[in-house]
This record gives sequence, structure tokens and C-alpha cells, in this order.
Amino acid sequence: MAILTPLSQQFTTGFVPLYPAASFTDSRARMEYHHTSEMNGVVADYHSMCNEPERNGLCREEKHSEDAADSNNLCHIEKAYSTILSELGEDVDREGLLRTPLRAAKAMQFLTKGYKETTQDILNDAIFDENHEEMVIVKDIDLFSLCEHHLVPFYGKAHIAYLPNKKVVGLSKLARIVEIYSRRLQVQERLTKQIASAISEALEPAGVAVVIEAAHMCMVMRGVQKMNASTVTSVMLGRFHDDPEVRKEFLALTMKK
Repeated sequence: MAILTPLSQQFTTGFVPLYPAASFTDSRARMEYHHTSEMNGVVADYHSMCNEPERNGLCREEKHSEDAADSNNLCHIEKAYSTILSELGEDVDREGLLRTPLRAAKAMQFLTKGYKETTQDILNDAIFDENHEEMVIVKDIDLFSLCEHHLVPFYGKAHIAYLPNKKVVGLSKLARIVEIYSRRLQVQERLTKQIASAISEALEPAGVAVVIEAAHMCMVMRGVQKMNASTVTSVMLGRFHDDPEVRKEFLALTMKK
């Protein structure tokens, strides 16, 4: 008769035998017994589970290396922000600024996390065969990015359309593509083109259209300080570029207020 031990006890106390401890002293073979337990019809091989770290060691080592690199980068960025604050005449040791360099470093890593992401990562298993050839539009996608010239934000909306060529993509993935490329140091013109090109390469559709409307803080907070100015950029590929009627339909559906 098998004696079942709660999983919590097994993992907190280490190897828990099914047999009384004394019986294991009879032979060395008992010491190498592969401990299995059947619960709810599922067999769990705890010997294999104990060896799992060995099998996945390389994976964890790589993850640890990535974490160490991120931590090291964070440290350097934090020190840089501390230097900037000091050069601006601030006292980095005063209460309000004690953790500001670290917070700013973490914020900058988040705002530029798109450098570590690819469209292949997010589109995995999200492209489907579908007999659909009519226009697909996702509009008013919020975007936030950093102007690469002054490191201040620009923000607005992205409107995306594509003409499927027997393949469609999960709608949320279009917003994720916007997120990947906007979470980098950018100019709006390049951002628009990168989004359109990524969709075109992934889906091979009959056409792709992307329009971005954005306000740039480098024009609002500094420089000319024009608070009501906005910038509109567009990229038209395939039939959106070649067929005026298709382009007109897209613009009518997305740009009307």
C-alpha cells in the first residue's frame, strides 16, 4: 500500500520515502529507488523533478546572466542620473531625491524595453489561415514614445489597416507591434514606417496602412512652445499605395472625427 505524503511536506523536507526509513538500510538499491507517487490518477516522478534543475541548468544560467546584465545596466544608468542631478545643482542626498536616480533608471529601462522585443516573439501562434480579403482596421491605438533628439515624450494615436491575403492576425497583436516600436528612442516618421513594415513582413498582406497622430513635448514644453500643434505621419504599402479608392476608404474610416 502506497503512503501518500502532502506535496508541501515533500518539497519542504526534501526526499520523502514511501517505505519506512529502516527498510532502506537493507540494500544500496533501495537508496536509488525512484520515488513515485500516484495522486488523482497522475504519476509524479520526484526523482526526475529533483534532477530537473540539472536538465534546465543551462536555461537558468542564461536567465541569470540576463538578469545580472540588466542589474548592471540599471546600476550604470542610476549613477548617470545621479551625476546629471548633481550637475544641475541639486543635492542628491536630500530626502526627496534619495531614490530618484534609481526610479528614473527603472523608468528609462521600461520606456525603452522595445529594444529587447521582436515581432517574432509576440506573433508566435497568433497568425491564422482565414478566407478573408476585406479591410481590417484597428484605430485609436494609444502610443507613447520618447523623441530621440531631446528624450522627452511624444504621444498620440495609431491607426492600422491591412488587407488580408488568406492570413489574419490576433487584433491585440497589432497594438503590441505599436508598443514594441514606440518603446524605443524614436522619430515619428521612422516609427510609422517600422510598424507598417513589421506587419507587411509578418502577414504578407495585399496592403498595409499606418497613420500616427501625435503631440510632441519637444514642441510644447520647450523650443517654439506651440501647445496645440500635432504631427500626422502615414505609410501606405501595397494596394493602399497603388489604389486611391482603397486609400480613400481607409482614411474615411479612421480620420473622421
